[in-house]
Amino acid sequence: MTMEEQTLEGWYDNRGKQQCLDRILGKLGEQALPGASDVEQYFRNLYRRNVSTQTLKTAFTAIQSFQVFLKNCGKFDLRSLTPEDLEAFVESQQDRGLKPLSVKNNLRQVQTFLRYLIAGGIVSSGVLARPIRIKVPDALPRAMDPLDVKRLLSVTQNVRDRAMILVLLRTGMRIGELLRTRVSDVHLEERKILLWVGEKNRTGRVVYLSEDACKALRAWERKRDGGKALLFHAQGRSSMGYTAARTLLGKYLKKANLSHKGYSLHCLRHTCATELLNAGMRLECLQQLLGHSTVEQTRRYARLSDKTREEEYFRAMARIEGRKSDERDGAPGEIPTLSEETQLLEPYHQELHEHAAALPSVAARTG
Repeated sequence: MTMEEQTLEGWYDNRGKQQCLDRILGKLGEQALPGASDVEQYFRNLYRRNVSTQTLKTAFTAIQSFQVFLKNCGKFDLRSLTPEDLEAFVESQQDRGLKPLSVKNNLRQVQTFLRYLIAGGIVSSGVLARPIRIKVPDALPRAMDPLDVKRLLSVTQNVRDRAMILVLLRTGMRIGELLRTRVSDVHLEERKILLWVGEKNRTGRVVYLSEDACKALRAWERKRDGGKALLFHAQGRSSMGYTAARTLLGKYLKKANLSHKGYSLHCLRHTCATELLNAGMRLECLQQLLGHSTVEQTRRYARLSDKTREEEYFRAMARIEGRKSDERDGAPGEIPTLSEETQLLEPYHQELHEHAAALPSVAARTG
């Protein structure tokens, strides 16, 4: 990516972020909700900190629901907030039927907002005095079955679509990252793609291309419109949206008779992570490839298959049994003969004899 392209992309990113902020401030002005002026200042602060557009949207959804809750409770002054108010908000979210993860995420956004108010002396620190911990079920990552992957690829004959699906499957990229990838970011000779800014953590990274992904990209390279800057684009357009990409995958899942399995674009990322882990890649390396900020995220993201656990168990057990057999005089699994047993026990018998000789006789003890 040239300096000019980076500047242009940054301009578009900032423009979209500014438009998002304007919409948020507009909604705050339209609704008479508690703490509107404080919320406005908070979002201006987030914008100055250069958080992503998605972070602005997520934070607004959570904080607006908190404002609506306070309004329904007749509480319009944020300065009078108590720990009980926060606990009641969580219960109201649960009563609405929100999933535990959604409740937890909303609570985290509201708590971050309250910390901002505490730092500004607007709200008492006692509001967050009682920790609220929400247990979230440890859901297994939704990776595709290997046979289903083969079935999906077998029906994906369109050059562009096959390249998209293979790149997602082999790199673990997020769909948003792939849709923003430029032709200049792809280095087929070196078999890698440069991601300048991460979808979530705003950090750049490098992902690598398998042989089949490179082959699919070369085929797409020969057919794509060379005048388009983005790697993937819809017909007659300069880009492709998330909805179009989701529809694309849905079409092939239906063609492969896999619609009932609930696979999504993000499942391709889980599939890549799980396959790499089961192939023996270390978690630290996988973490870097996926763009996770912590190994814990990666550990939750990919799981060892039953087959891998089985192989690891028997490999470890073979080492244990091998060590035990090395420690024995006889061959592994061989039962010592009577003469061998006598020889093995002879030192023990000798030690008992010496110990008994050292003890006083019964006559001496009773005399």
